[in-house]
Amino acid sequence: MKYPVVIFDWDGTLIDSEARIVLCMQNAALDVGWQPALSYESVRDIIGLGLPEAIRTLCPGIDESQLQLLKERYSWHFLEASDQAMPLFPDVEEGLKRLQTAGCRLAVATGKSRRGLNQVFEETGLAHYFSASRCADETRSKPDPMMLNELLHEMQLKVSDAVMVGDTEFDMALAENAGMDRIAVNYGAHHPERLQKYHPVFTADQFSDLVDWLLDVSRR
Repeated sequence: MKYPVVIFDWDGTLIDSEARIVLCMQNAALDVGWQPALSYESVRDIIGLGLPEAIRTLCPGIDESQLQLLKERYSWHFLEASDQAMPLFPDVEEGLKRLQTAGCRLAVATGKSRRGLNQVFEETGLAHYFSASRCADETRSKPDPMMLNELLHEMQLKVSDAVMVGDTEFDMALAENAGMDRIAVNYGAHHPERLQKYHPVFTADQFSDLVDWLLDVSRR
């Protein structure tokens, strides 16, 4: 394989969780009395960041006690209270299987917490596809490259062995900061034009496109 390991973002890349993230963040902000109310677009814009970084961006000037409470309320809404569906994007499971069968190792680099990732691993049944994963509460938030550097170290690979796949500027900047090739997907949280300034090696309109490209580029 040209890329022996493919590192995926989770939300907006493998799973359509945008509506749930936005609703839960809006409800959490209401719970703690944050004003003004958070707009859909403002919350959509921070998808991919670690939770503290996302809240500080959404709520400038928030004090630490209110931030902590908002974090707790968001986690409760997302992990326990919400029934908002989070379907996999089309062809995701089949695509992961195709990559794994071709000999590619797969990993996850996500802004989710470990608890959140473990829950969606269980709900989707996808955990067995991934050799390694790193969550925002275990390391520095995107776009700091530490998350990718730690994954490479764990998997005993060099940066040229890997490619990062994501739907946001944070994913693209994460990979750029690590010196890693990157693939942008156009169906997630951030507008495609925002991703192109990071010069992805490929841009996919659907998940099957990026799998086809990865397999094809390895045959050349």
